[in-house]
Amino acid sequence: MSTSIATLEDSATLQDGRVKIAERRPKVTLTDQTNLLPRRKVIAVFFGLSLCILVSTLDSTIVATALPTISAAFNAGSIVSWVPSAYFLTSTAFQPIYGRFSDIFGRKATLCMAMGIFMIGSLAAGFSQTIIQLIVLRGLAGAGGGGIVSMAQIVISDVVSLRDRGKYQGIIGVVVAFGFAVGPLLGGVLAEKAGWRWCFWVTLPVSACAVAVVLLILPLKAVEGNIAQKLAAVDYLGTALTLMSCTLIILPLIWGGVTFPWTSPVVLAPLFAGALVVALFCLWEWKGARLPIVPMYIFKRVTVTGVYITMLINGFVFYSALFYLPQYFQVGLGYSAIRSGIFLLPVLVSQTLASFISGQIITWTGRYRATIYIGFGIWAVACGCLSTVTPATPKGLLVFFMLLAGTGAGGTLQTTTVAAQASVSRRDMSVVTAVRNFIRLLGGTLSLAIGATIINNSLRHYMTSIGLHSSTISTIVDDPTVLGARTAATDSTLGDLGISAEVADRILGAYIKGFRSVFLLNASLNAVATVAAISLIRHTDLNRGDEDELRKQAAEESARASEKSSIAETSAEKSNADEDASQNV
Repeated sequence: MSTSIATLEDSATLQDGRVKIAERRPKVTLTDQTNLLPRRKVIAVFFGLSLCILVSTLDSTIVATALPTISAAFNAGSIVSWVPSAYFLTSTAFQPIYGRFSDIFGRKATLCMAMGIFMIGSLAAGFSQTIIQLIVLRGLAGAGGGGIVSMAQIVISDVVSLRDRGKYQGIIGVVVAFGFAVGPLLGGVLAEKAGWRWCFWVTLPVSACAVAVVLLILPLKAVEGNIAQKLAAVDYLGTALTLMSCTLIILPLIWGGVTFPWTSPVVLAPLFAGALVVALFCLWEWKGARLPIVPMYIFKRVTVTGVYITMLINGFVFYSALFYLPQYFQVGLGYSAIRSGIFLLPVLVSQTLASFISGQIITWTGRYRATIYIGFGIWAVACGCLSTVTPATPKGLLVFFMLLAGTGAGGTLQTTTVAAQASVSRRDMSVVTAVRNFIRLLGGTLSLAIGATIINNSLRHYMTSIGLHSSTISTIVDDPTVLGARTAATDSTLGDLGISAEVADRILGAYIKGFRSVFLLNASLNAVATVAAISLIRHTDLNRGDEDELRKQAAEESARASEKSSIAETSAEKSNADEDASQNV
């Protein structure tokens, strides 16, 4: 018999195997989907989850590499930047919803829904006839893609104990890094040899295999209740407020300092409106929702608050490095987009290794706080070092700085997930995980907006001071990589802009000044994250005490399922034998 868990923290009593909530609001119960599996089955689960995550990471990096080709195909100009922005917007906005939906509809159904939406959006995007169609369909794909990583982490929390969770999540980190490493290469080859449409279609076969594995292999628990009961449990107003507030806040963050000035009403109006909707959302989730998408009481947990603060900074610094390091390689070193992606490998490889080792440390010791402190501390030092680089910096030293940054980042990823999950009960684990990922993506959105503002202002201020034409200033601000042409054998690109290689070198100095400011900001934020982690993240014993009982229940349920399957097969064989005998007679 499956157990159910309450969705509210207080006033819950156990009666006849069910949790009854003594609240003014109507009772809502959810199936406990914890299903601790033996290692053999865990491996099968991780194979399916790895395929899902690989699809997500490959897609984002392949499309990013193919943007110049897509822009040329549609003659889209700067509008092409909305292709990744639309995906990022919807994937972030839908992130908090998947945690609660998986509680209501089940992990398997929710993961398959996310994969299905992603596949439909990707398939349709490849058939786009206009850039607007492509942007809209990428937004659709993002609505599904946003839930893939969160759902994988939630499933891991169901099938693996807290102490072992870091080890297995570290393995997932390896898959993520592999996708980031291979994606740019694959995207460049596809865009050049097969056409940009295949950049959206290439992940579909892997996606189909992933869905098949999830449906056929993943031994996840089914949730109780019929479809009407499940639909009635959905917080529709909370869902609408979530999507509305995320859109109103993220859109101006994408526009600010790039498309429109920060002081523009087009930026300020949605930002203020978004803040108002967030306030309404919090009030509704606190006082009105029967089954809140984000229960407000989770913020009473000091560790959860600490993890969310550090994850906002983690997302800010990580996505800042992921975007501005390759751009620096193109601007300062004159590398191609593909070569820049390859040169980012030291960050990704060291991050993967550090993430894996930190997961093993959690399994061996049962402790995670020291790893988080050290990770953010190392990352702060690395960002400070990266702020000093110039085109004259030896490549070996630059690689060392990137290795240091990746090591610090890797120590903060899986450990913070385990810290957040350990500090709440099982009923809140899915929600806490989804919100953690949402806040990290929100930090990434902030970083790209603020980083672009810092670098653009530095470039614009200098170019205005030397009297360049406004069209030239706009062209360089929109795409600083044109400055990389000064290192090429021909300076035709610079000639088209009306500047010489010497002037380009001086403009490069302004770019490096902005780049330095961005990474000094990153170093400062990582220092803040270190202090926040030390002050707020508490240690929680990773052994809840009921793991052996849960494993025993899972084994018994598996045995009963195998017995039923065997009986069904025997009955079918007997029926077939009887039919054959009657036909012979």
